[in-house]
This record gives sequence, structure tokens and C-alpha cells, in this order.
Amino acid sequence: MTNPTYADVERALLARWPETKLEPSLERIRALCRLMGDPQNAYPVIQLTGTNGKSSTARMIDALLRELAVRTGRFTSPHLVSMTERVSIDGQPLSEELFVEAYADVAAYAQVVDDSQPVPLSYFEMMVGLAYAAFADAPVDVAVVEVGMGGAWDATNVVDAKVAVLTPIDVDHTRYLGETPGEIAVEKAGIIKAGAQVVTAVQPEDAAAEIAARASEVGATVHREGIDFGVIRRTPAMGGQLLTLQGLGATYDEVFLPLFGAHQAHNAAYALAAVEAFTGGRELDAEIVRAAFAAVTSPGRLEVVRRSPTIVLDAAHNPAGARATAEALQEAFAFTPLIGVVGVMADKDVDEILLAFEPVMAEIVCTQNATDRAMPAHELADVAEGIFGNDRVHVARSLPDALEKAVALSESERYGEGVGSGGVLVTGSVVTAGEARALLAREESVD
Repeated sequence: MTNPTYADVERALLARWPETKLEPSLERIRALCRLMGDPQNAYPVIQLTGTNGKSSTARMIDALLRELAVRTGRFTSPHLVSMTERVSIDGQPLSEELFVEAYADVAAYAQVVDDSQPVPLSYFEMMVGLAYAAFADAPVDVAVVEVGMGGAWDATNVVDAKVAVLTPIDVDHTRYLGETPGEIAVEKAGIIKAGAQVVTAVQPEDAAAEIAARASEVGATVHREGIDFGVIRRTPAMGGQLLTLQGLGATYDEVFLPLFGAHQAHNAAYALAAVEAFTGGRELDAEIVRAAFAAVTSPGRLEVVRRSPTIVLDAAHNPAGARATAEALQEAFAFTPLIGVVGVMADKDVDEILLAFEPVMAEIVCTQNATDRAMPAHELADVAEGIFGNDRVHVARSLPDALEKAVALSESERYGEGVGSGGVLVTGSVVTAGEARALLAREESVD
């Protein structure tokens, strides 16, 4: 590819084996990294896995480290709008120009691997190799790496992480990871390496047992939420919440977090413990902790993107995530009515996702995102009618039409409230939230 553009690189990556497939082998990514000189060994790594909260926790860890004057690389997935979001250096995503350069650096090595393996490198494997090479080239002092799916066989797991973070484990991706939290935990605990510091959320009993067993097997030290660290107190506040956090080294009070929901408070506790573990378990400067958390952002996680009426985006895509979002909505907002715009992937537990949202959504507009994995809007509506009832369910296949319908419903006089009291929540998938974010940004730039 001669002088490729960002669009060229995007097409080339998307033409590869999709990241939704998992083939339990690290051979291809190891071969790629080996050819590149094993860049993943050039810096220490904090690695994260779990069912929900990984990206937000990774962003918080990144913010804390940068406030400590540490140069960071961060790899997260999936992205909301642009592939460049997945690879950040010092808190900033790679520019399109740097992303193209990073891809060009990896492409020649990737061709060698493609020619030598029965299955070519996947899209996700290419992204991992690109990120690890970019971090070494920067260079960074530490990389914060979120797994794509699972743990042991995830392409990110060619690193030897100094700190392993396990956010809450629930049932998701059952086709690849297992049917119970315990089975899923076996795969996720694969990121725990010899001598590592392990930071784990409160887990289901069977998952906690598997994490403890893996840590014992490899001689890792486990720090458990609720015992070694945790959220002592949290109070909803304007634009977020005020926290008192118990870390591994000290208690930190008056910590403002500009994100909503109990789940984000717990993510903050994981991030704090991870950074303390990374720095040797010592107490951090409280003002540094406060400054770092006050600056945290988490796009697509109860993100307010428009007012009058208020439109909120959330990437909840499984039952646990939907329940956390519904709870946070009730605590942080007072919408009357709240109208849902929901687009989900066909392979998700749709019934449970909708059951979580039903108590907080007055009406739901069923739609679909642009991917092949999306559940058709009319099929989603069929499921929704059994949960919400026919009168509360609407269908709009295109996202722009769904947003327009939801805005009109949120401003309807039949709810008997003043104009502006209604709101719209766009949710059900990271892709749905991302497409809505891009659409609304384009509309705003035109206005």
C-alpha cells in the first residue's frame, strides 16, 4: 500500500478476520511481536479484564499515572467512533497520521506472519501489535492494556503484566468463555502472571475461587475489594459524585469523580488500588489523587451529549451493564419521561437487557446499528413488546429516525411535566452509542 490514507488503513484492517471471533491461540500475535523485536517487553504493563468497567477503569488508571508524571500508553477496545481511540499516548488518541504511520511500521511484519500461518492475523491482533509497537516507539513508561475478550487467549496476553486488574465478572460471550462466572473466570484469570499484583473486584463465589487458585499457582499477591481497598462513602454531586476511597496505602477523601453511578465509584477504587500496587503499595499524594479523578472522562458511559432535551449515551451491552446504567440513571437524573433508543447485537441476552431498562424507560424506540451483528429493529421490537407492552414500543430502523422519534416523545405533553424535563437514552451496544455520538456531532457542526 503506497502512501496509505487513514481510510485505506481502516479498510485494510476491517477486511481481516473480525475481532468477534476467538481462536484459542497466541501463536500469530507472538510471531508478529517476535518479528518486531518484542516491543511489549519494553515497558511494564497494567492489564485489565472483567465483564464490565474495563475501559472506564483503564482511563482512570491512565489519568492517575499521568498525574504522577508517568508517560503512559493505553490500549482499549472497542472504539466508539474511530479506530484511533484504541491507542492513546499520554492520554491522547493517536492522530490519523500517526495511526497510519504505526500501521505502516507493522504491515510488512504482518505479511510475513500471514504467509506463514494457516490463518492470517486478525483485525484485533493487528491492533494489538500496532499498539505495542507504538508504545515502544513513543516510548512510554507504562502501558495500560485492556483485554478484548476473556484473558488467557486474548491477543493482548503476550505481555507479562506487573499488575492484573479483574473488574466484576458476569456472564457474557458464553459461546467462547463459558456458561457460569466460574468458567469465565478461568479464562480471565489467565492474565495473572508469576509474581504479579492482582486487584480484584468483589466477585461471585465461583469466580473468586478461580482467581485465588490461579494467583496461588503462580505466586501472585491478591488485593480484594471490600477487604484491602474499596469505596467507603459516596455522595451524588452536581456533574458526578464525591467519594471517600480506601486504597492499599491510605484513605482518600473529598475525591470528586465527574462520572455517574455506583459502578463508576467502584471502578475508581480498582484504579486507585492498581496504581498503588504498581508503585509498591505506598500512599499517594491526596491532591494528586483528587486532581487525577477530577479530570477523568469516559466517553459513551452515561455521557450527556446534548441538552433540550437531554440526550445521554451509554454503551451498556449486557445485563450487568444495563442494570448498572439503570440504577445510575435513577440516582443522577430526574427525567420525566425517559425515552430509550435501543439497538443491540443479535448474540446478546436481549431479554435480560430489556428487563433491566423497563422500569426506567417510559417508552422504547427499537432500532439497529450498521453492523452485520445487529439484531433487526423489528425483531428487537417483538421481544420488547413482551416486556414493555405494545403501547410503549416503537420501531425506527435507522438511527437518525429513532433519535428524532425519541426526542419527540420526550417532549410530549401527555406526561404532564414542563418542557425540558424529558430525556433520551441511547444504549444497547458500544456501536449504537458510537454511531449516535458521531451523528449528533455532525449535526452540531452543521448547526
